[in-house]
Amino acid sequence: MFKRAQLAALIVMLAASGFISGCGLLSKGKEKLDPPKEVSYLKEGEELQTSPKDGEEEQKTTGEGETEKTVMRDLYLIDRNGLVVSQTLPLPASDSPAKQALEYLVADGPVTEKLPNGFRTVLPANTEVDVDIQDGTAIVDFSEEFADYEAKDEKKILQAITWTLTQFDSIERVELRMNGHKINEMPVDKTPISEKGLSRQDGINLEESGVADITNTRPLTVYYLAQSDDKPYYVPVTKRVSNAETDDITAIVNELAEGPGMMAALVSGMGGGVKLLDEPKVKEGVVTLNFNEAVLGSSKEKMISEETLQSLVLSLTELEDVKSVAIAVGGKQELLNEKGEPLTAPVSRPEKVNTGSY
Repeated sequence: MFKRAQLAALIVMLAASGFISGCGLLSKGKEKLDPPKEVSYLKEGEELQTSPKDGEEEQKTTGEGETEKTVMRDLYLIDRNGLVVSQTLPLPASDSPAKQALEYLVADGPVTEKLPNGFRTVLPANTEVDVDIQDGTAIVDFSEEFADYEAKDEKKILQAITWTLTQFDSIERVELRMNGHKINEMPVDKTPISEKGLSRQDGINLEESGVADITNTRPLTVYYLAQSDDKPYYVPVTKRVSNAETDDITAIVNELAEGPGMMAALVSGMGGGVKLLDEPKVKEGVVTLNFNEAVLGSSKEKMISEETLQSLVLSLTELEDVKSVAIAVGGKQELLNEKGEPLTAPVSRPEKVNTGSY
């Protein structure tokens, strides 16, 4: 169960920093290779579209008055708490975006000047990388420098590589090679790699405390909040949920209400005592949730906090059949967001997260 004082302090800080705005947050569990109104990449090696798009920044270069196009990409880094977290950063437009994204995970590489405070890269310095995409699988070939990491980072490296690459629509799975040879286990701590490769189904920031029988559980990913300096950000955590809870949506809501468990650096965006009054309903990608008034926290108005709303949206849209979230309290969909605006439409998942502005 999260600590109410922690969450209250975080909420105050969120409002003061201008972090909260809009109803969007992230793409459906993975960023688009060809996001709407942005440079479109379909496969590794395709040519860039030349016309400027929304989401693409025009930056003046020095000396010649030219412009450099940049594209916002999710890079999964390690935060000061040792958790794997996406940070959306502007990268130069590239005709090999998947390879480029991994190159920006290399220590002392091109990402150095862009790293947010408290975050570090996951791949050893001087690691070289090549990426070949075949039928939804990214075949990643690392140089021998890839093996020069600490054992404690091994699983984090696997998660960061997998989640960074699967932000692209053309990539569902990842196969690892080193010096041209396929590896079935990691080189330092010998973490096994499935013959089928790596995918988001393997989880991220795994939290398995209190799980006595893993065979009778299944993984679900929920989003909690952490803080770097004065800047909050969302952290995905894969938890093992008992198969006795047959509905994934209800299970996710319960996990948010119960909090991040042993992960003391995190807090839940949802307060205690929150319960669903009805079974969740999904129709045409929209899930409708009917909560008790505890979901409003201390608000005396019909206002739902942004961290509650976004934690729900991020977590629930990890599910394949959920595209957006509609929320009711006591059967009435008459809620306001923190701007005082009516929530007249279901809230969908935005294209980007953890950028510092939305």
